Amino acid sequence: MADIFERLLKNYGPLGQHRERAHGYFAFPKLEGEIGSRMKFRGNDVIVWSLNNYLGLANHPEVRKADADGASEFGLASPMGARMMSGNTNLHEQLEAELAAFEGKEDAILLNFGYQGMVSLIDVLCGRHDIIVYDAESHACIIDGLRLHPGHRYVFKHNDIEDLDKQLQRATALIDKQKAGGILLITEGVFGMAGDQGKLKEIADLKSKYEFRLLVDDAHGFGTLGETGAGAGEAQGVQDAIDLYFSTFAKSMASIGAFIAGDKKIIDYIRYNVRSQIFAKSLPMPLVVGNLKRLELLKTQPALKAKLWENATKLQNGLKERGFDIGKTDSVVTPIYMTGGVEEATAMVMDLRENFKIFCSIVVYPVIPKGHIIYRLIPTAVHNDEDIEKTLEAFSITKERLDAGAYKVEAIPDMADVK
Repeated sequence: MADIFERLLKNYGPLGQHRERAHGYFAFPKLEGEIGSRMKFRGNDVIVWSLNNYLGLANHPEVRKADADGASEFGLASPMGARMMSGNTNLHEQLEAELAAFEGKEDAILLNFGYQGMVSLIDVLCGRHDIIVYDAESHACIIDGLRLHPGHRYVFKHNDIEDLDKQLQRATALIDKQKAGGILLITEGVFGMAGDQGKLKEIADLKSKYEFRLLVDDAHGFGTLGETGAGAGEAQGVQDAIDLYFSTFAKSMASIGAFIAGDKKIIDYIRYNVRSQIFAKSLPMPLVVGNLKRLELLKTQPALKAKLWENATKLQNGLKERGFDIGKTDSVVTPIYMTGGVEEATAMVMDLRENFKIFCSIVVYPVIPKGHIIYRLIPTAVHNDEDIEKTLEAFSITKERLDAGAYKVEAIPDMADVK
């Protein structure tokens, strides 16, 4: 018999194998200071492009006051217990009602965390006869939820409506054959890596051809897209076709928690059956109070979203003018596609951080295929023109060095040696 721990310690995985050298720098870095476009990393002031603080609410004075007031009045322990047993309050219900109204839905339910909530939502919606059809580039929380699904699931090529049609045909045929079950289609409002919006309008049009329910994870669209900020469904004019609208507070709201909005009857069903909430402590009152204030600002201060898009447009246009490939993004998420190995990517990151004082997230193998590098820049409403210009200049210089082979190294350096 093998010892489970011994087996695990023999293979830390594709990322974990670099842990001793990468920890604290490439993995689990520590950004310090007030959350904003400029923070400290290893004692240096850096321009930060890695925080999903889209609207700049993390340190908005009204938000900070609401958070402090909520903590002072209620403390972090209140309310004690799960919502169903002893943890419900008028403020929890107020936040749900306001979120539902904002999204044009009848009702909403709060979740403690987005990742946990999506996993549990898929579990509560689908039984063994149901079929799930989902986009190939769905977020990890969706993929992990699918792993709990006891029935069939069909994946369609990313944003490929022709392939989606084929998968819906397959799903419909299987439903007809087994004479039981239904179809849940899952996609995203904005895909967080590439920044492209899900083709919600084209998907909604398929409802006239196939019978299915549509669940949209709009974590990156909520607060950033649409005339009012209600998300990708509003932006594409198909909010009514979304049966369940899911989003998190961790992006535009710069907070903790998530919600699901939809018809009252199905939200009631979810409320009484979603295990991640039934068996978990209620969202703490300071977070509820703070999220009410964040939602208020999201609704009443459109200048925040306008500034976010102004910065995103300047950044994206500047990158394109300098010859960078930013893919098909039609959101504020800004990817930069390059070629190179893991070692080259780490050397380039170090150059950006140490010599240009630019901190941004990088994605390499095994998340994406070998030989490719993706930088993902997240513009916010608190970035300024100087931040953008310095970043564009830094990327131009480091891209030249990358192409010239200046970053070719044999191994990831030991970050303990980098002062």
